[in-house]
Amino acid sequence: MPTLIGSVQRALRLLEAAGSHSGGAPAKQLAREAGLPLPTAYHLLRTLTHEGYLRRESGVFVLGAAAGRLAAGGLQQKRRSMILDSLAHFRDAVGAPVYFAVYREGEIEVVGVSDTPGSPACEEWADFRATGFAHAIGQCLLGQLDESARKDYYDRHPVEAITPYTVRDLHTLENRIGALGRMQPVIERQEYALGTVCAAIPITAGDTAATMAISLPLHQGDRLLYVVDRLRSEVGALLSTLSFSISI
Repeated sequence: MPTLIGSVQRALRLLEAAGSHSGGAPAKQLAREAGLPLPTAYHLLRTLTHEGYLRRESGVFVLGAAAGRLAAGGLQQKRRSMILDSLAHFRDAVGAPVYFAVYREGEIEVVGVSDTPGSPACEEWADFRATGFAHAIGQCLLGQLDESARKDYYDRHPVEAITPYTVRDLHTLENRIGALGRMQPVIERQEYALGTVCAAIPITAGDTAATMAISLPLHQGDRLLYVVDRLRSEVGALLSTLSFSISI
C-alpha cells in the first residue's frame, strides 16, 4: 500500500471545506467540517494562506489566487480533452489526419492533431510557428489577421522557400491571401512538405483566429477538395451544438 501524507490529506480537506462556502467560513467551522482539531486546522490554514491557496477576509477564509489557478488549469485540461475528442471524431468522419490551430500572442499554435498509424499526420520538419507562409494552417490564420498583424508576423518570420513549391516572396503570398474569400478553404500542395497536400478552413470567434486542417499524401490529392468539404460540414454541425470550444 502506498504511503499517504497525512498533512497533505488534512490540508486538502480544509481546502474542500473552504471551497464549499462562496462567502468564506471561519476557522472553527472549517475545522469542524474537515474533522480536524482546531490547533491543527489553525496551523494548516496559516500555511495555506501564506502559499496563496486561501485568503483571510474579515475573520473568514476564502479560496485564494493559487487555488483559482489550479481550477483554471483543470478547466483548460478539460477543454483540451474536449478538443482532442472532437478532432478524433473529425478524423474518423473524413478519413484523414485533422489539425486544430490558433493564432495567439503573435504566433501560430497547433493546439491538437489527430491521426492514425495508417494515415499519419504531416511531420513537423520545420517549425510550424516560423513557416506559416508555407503551410495551409498558417496561410489560413494569416488570412484572418489585419494587415498590421500580418506585417508583424512577417517581420519576425520572413517568407522564404522551404520546398521548390513554396510561395516565392511576400508580394505573391499577400496577393494569394487577398484573393481568398472570407470562408474559402486554403489549399496548399507540397509547399511545406514534399509529397503532402493540405487544406485548411477558417474558424473565427470574436477576436480569435483559428483553423482546422487536413493533410493527405500527394497520390491522394484528388480527394483533397472532397475531404475538406466534408470537414467543413462536420465542423459546422459540431459548432452548432456548442460542444466544441476554441477557448483554450
